[in-house]
Amino acid sequence: MPAFDLIIRNGTIVDGTGAERFTGDVAIRDGLIAQVGEVAGDAAEEIDAEGHLVTPGFVDIHTHYDGQATWDAEMAPSSWHGVTTVVMGNCGVGFAPARPDQHDWLIGLMEGVEDIPGTALAEGMTWEWETFPEYLDALEKLPRTVDVGTHVPHGAVRAYVLGEREQPGAVPTEADIAAMSDIVEEGVRAGALGFSTSRTVIHKDVDGVLVPGTTATADELIALGRAMGRAGHGVFEMASDLRREWDEFGWMGRLSRETGLPVTFAALQSIAKEMPLDEQIETMRAENDNGANIVAQIALRGNGIVMAWRGTVHPFRFRPSYMAIADLPWEEQKAKLADPAFKAQVLSEQIDLSEAPQDIAGLLMIVSAGWTMQFEMDEDFDYEPGPEASVAARAAKAGISPEEYAWDMLCRDDYSGFIYLPILNYADGNLDFLEPLQHSDDTVNSLSDGGAHCGTICDAASPTFMLQHWVRDRSRGDRIGLENAIKRQCADTARLYGLEDRGVIAPGYLADLNIIDFDRLKLGRPWLAFDLPAGGKRLLQKAEGYVATIKNGTVTFREGEWTGATPGGLIRGPQRAELAEAAE
Repeated sequence: MPAFDLIIRNGTIVDGTGAERFTGDVAIRDGLIAQVGEVAGDAAEEIDAEGHLVTPGFVDIHTHYDGQATWDAEMAPSSWHGVTTVVMGNCGVGFAPARPDQHDWLIGLMEGVEDIPGTALAEGMTWEWETFPEYLDALEKLPRTVDVGTHVPHGAVRAYVLGEREQPGAVPTEADIAAMSDIVEEGVRAGALGFSTSRTVIHKDVDGVLVPGTTATADELIALGRAMGRAGHGVFEMASDLRREWDEFGWMGRLSRETGLPVTFAALQSIAKEMPLDEQIETMRAENDNGANIVAQIALRGNGIVMAWRGTVHPFRFRPSYMAIADLPWEEQKAKLADPAFKAQVLSEQIDLSEAPQDIAGLLMIVSAGWTMQFEMDEDFDYEPGPEASVAARAAKAGISPEEYAWDMLCRDDYSGFIYLPILNYADGNLDFLEPLQHSDDTVNSLSDGGAHCGTICDAASPTFMLQHWVRDRSRGDRIGLENAIKRQCADTARLYGLEDRGVIAPGYLADLNIIDFDRLKLGRPWLAFDLPAGGKRLLQKAEGYVATIKNGTVTFREGEWTGATPGGLIRGPQRAELAEAAE
């Protein structure tokens, strides 16, 4: 009988700790790493990784696969980008607990906040649960290519307790808060990795109503955090507008100090935020200097919108003539778009934002006419584009109006062209401000939103972007080192959530690994697929260069193609590695 199940030979090992890379072998037995270095003996399978990187599997802590994870074993697109562990239930939205008469409401909440087609969720989910522990049991039934862990979401908890009283500004009674706290504690004890909430006016349900939690008081939030603390583990995760009068960092600091647990928030550069990013980081660090453990989740590229004719939005979406055809079947829309007279008519019209909510009217103006902020996504698109690559600049060079240039861009490749609009993290027109944050222990790489914003982004490709752009190709500023990049996407993200059994290549850790042809690594061109239940759409993006991805010692992907293997499962609570001594 072979000594090992799998041996990866001669790879350049980047072990996830930040230590310098080295050449060696990795031996795997029973789903765990058994030996690292020079491995003697044979295996049922060997992979020659000479000239390739061998890294831990990537751990993505900010996703929204809450519905998809109940029906989809492949877990694309995250699994296509070397991700072997995802944490979902972020931003206070999810599907448990759920009373039978609240299913549609929870779907509408997720659709509005995360742009996941409600029809897909309605058809795909079977709702085999009511309580949060029952939801975990349902998740446990389906094997997958990746491990999944989740938060208890504030929106579902609040709706479950308050029922029809759940409205913006609703003030729970002491009994309500006690009931919510019991649900959170029960969920965390059953295996949730934490609790999440949302406190940003951008997050609204499908009817435009603010999500639960936006107007919650600090007392309510601290009480729910204490419930997590009573269970003894977990992360309190939040998206917030961070308004100064809310004193978010004050109560986050108090909660963290009292419970000893980490609190994490989405830290983004935004011209619309009252508190600039540097002030967010400075205020966080002041609390941490006073004994708190607050961690900023940062994205590695501009967060924004990928616009297309069949996407959620595009620059002509609010012009009257286009609005008149927006609900037609695609082939009928396409015929109109091909008509020069229709094009001329649309381009001559003014933007109609008369019925747009006032708090997003400015954003919609940027979508509709922010030509200096919009960029053509061509074959070798650089996600850190300069001003010369904007629609405005390219239109001027071509001698036509920006509107016409944008129209023609969207019509390329049989009407499947894309325009990139980075709304957040791109106020400076570059990503320089993110580089120093890559060397801070109080920040963590995150915010991919894998599985969400299906018609507007595909940031689930973030791990690939990190390696391709930040480590290898960046030309507009400093790069980051390979060893640090891998540590930040593996060990650092895993440790935040107590997943101490993964993210490192060492004996006793889970055999979650990637074999990467670094020279060949490249993001592919995104495309719109209509492969969700009920024909729901989603933006997808693959990558070249992933020679193999391995989960629990089993090869799940070879050269970007799923092998059909599903060794992943549900994570219940913190995980500890039983470190083994290397075999003689």
